[in-house]
Amino acid sequence: MRLRNNPNAIQILQESEYLIKDKSKKYFNNEHPIQIEIGMGKGDFIVGMAQKYPDINFVGVEKYATVLEKALKKVEALGLNNVLLMNIDAVELLEYFDKHSIDCIYINFSDPWPKSRHEKRRLTYKTFLDLYRELLVKGGSVKQKTDNRGLFESSIESFKEYGCNMTMVTSDLHNSIFGFDNVMTEYEKKFAIEKEQPIYSAWVNFNDLDEKENKDE
Repeated sequence: MRLRNNPNAIQILQESEYLIKDKSKKYFNNEHPIQIEIGMGKGDFIVGMAQKYPDINFVGVEKYATVLEKALKKVEALGLNNVLLMNIDAVELLEYFDKHSIDCIYINFSDPWPKSRHEKRRLTYKTFLDLYRELLVKGGSVKQKTDNRGLFESSIESFKEYGCNMTMVTSDLHNSIFGFDNVMTEYEKKFAIEKEQPIYSAWVNFNDLDEKENKDE
């Protein structure tokens, strides 16, 4: 169900201490690793991760203010000190973070953009992989979850063509050995579980980071 637009969402976000507003590139008062979720929706995943891993800093990115404001309420209610939020498009991330400063990027149930003419909009398309490679520390990971088989198959092809190291691939996450540690998104809880849909998941990393950068130069 589409959320009704909240005209006050942007102001509410701007007034919150949890929203990253500047480009200082130093947002946490510690040296803990930073992990990012792109397209965080209403925040169930990132809140769950932050509670589970207090020694990791999490940043949730969501370009729709009305959706992000829902997530903000959850973060504020719990008083989490290892979560910050961003109301931006993912393509802007390098303006806010130093190169090779992020440990992991999560892509959960992103828009599949099923039509071929829209493939460049998929968050696993080559141009986005270029962005992730610049953001991630050497050996850093991208972790994807989706219930869309077409998106998953195109993502696997994209990862392989890019030369990513595939560390985990499953077409049924919840019933795999990796399912025990899975933190679910709101979408995952409401739709995938109720409809008993399989969750496709892949973890990849960029171990050849330095070598690939030298070639690009």
